[in-house]
Amino acid sequence: MSTLLLNLDFGEPPPKKALEGNAKHRNFVKKRRLLEQRGFLSKKTRPPSKAPKLHSEPPKKGETPRVDGTWKTPSFPKKKTTASSNGSGETLDKKAAVSWVTPAPSKKADSVTAKVDLLGEFQSALPKISSHPTHSQKKGLQKKSSKKNHPQKNAPQNSTQSHSENKYSRAFQKLPQKMVAIDCEMVGTGPKGHVSSLARCSIVNYDGDVLYDEYILPPCQIVDYRTRWSGIRKQHMVNATPFKIARGQILKILTGKIVVGHAIHNDFKALQYFHPKSLTRDTSHIPPLNRKADCPENATVSLKLLTKKLLNRDIQAGKSGHSSVEDAQATMELYKLVEVEWEEHLVQNPPKD
Repeated sequence: MSTLLLNLDFGEPPPKKALEGNAKHRNFVKKRRLLEQRGFLSKKTRPPSKAPKLHSEPPKKGETPRVDGTWKTPSFPKKKTTASSNGSGETLDKKAAVSWVTPAPSKKADSVTAKVDLLGEFQSALPKISSHPTHSQKKGLQKKSSKKNHPQKNAPQNSTQSHSENKYSRAFQKLPQKMVAIDCEMVGTGPKGHVSSLARCSIVNYDGDVLYDEYILPPCQIVDYRTRWSGIRKQHMVNATPFKIARGQILKILTGKIVVGHAIHNDFKALQYFHPKSLTRDTSHIPPLNRKADCPENATVSLKLLTKKLLNRDIQAGKSGHSSVEDAQATMELYKLVEVEWEEHLVQNPPKD
């Protein structure tokens, strides 16, 4: 049996290769080797980009978790333009950053992280901009601005309407209940019958219908009935209305109305009444009426002559006297011939009371 010789060296094992570098590098190498032994780093040449990050690492600001456990940084637009009410774009400030607290990751490294819906938190964290109107509000603002910026569309129509209203404001008042014609007949009272006192009054409306026609008893004794002109006789005064009562009835009709008459100042004097000039139309002083009758404009033409030339009708004929109803109706018809022209003149040159 051959002898087996073993060459064994029981000396101290060769020392391990000392780590090179500074203390920071040596600590890094020790930690790396420890991770390699535990299986976390099986290959030293494994690219770090493919290795998933541990959930123990805190997420960066603005990152959202992925399904594979990594964190994704959302991309926000640098500027956001919004259309203002005047059409110019305004940029939101970059400093209005959105910040929210992300939920803590799962402590289990081997479990798959569920998707987290941060839409509600994202919308709640957005800055509220109250200065910019909504789409419906923009439409309302545009309509209002169009009305304010373009008032010229309705301006001509409004101006013409106002002009026509001012131009024919008095003409529109000539409704039957707003315009009347009056004529009065007088008798002689006082010394030698030289004082003219009211003995009959007739009032007709715009269409010539009789509103009032009464014989009136003067307060003084009648000296001259003037029958040739007035048509008043003694029997007419038997049941005549006293002057005070008749005056109140007449003024109640005339008040607030346009009163037409021929030489109407004589009628008002007999009534002891003053009617506003702006509501008085005297056919004896209307130049357009005289021009139609081929008479001088400033001349005072009698009612009988104007009625003959313009209406081709005879009034105040015979010796029986005048009829105040007939005269009032003729006066209203003469006024209607120049109503529009005369009212336009009065609008431009209003009479002073």
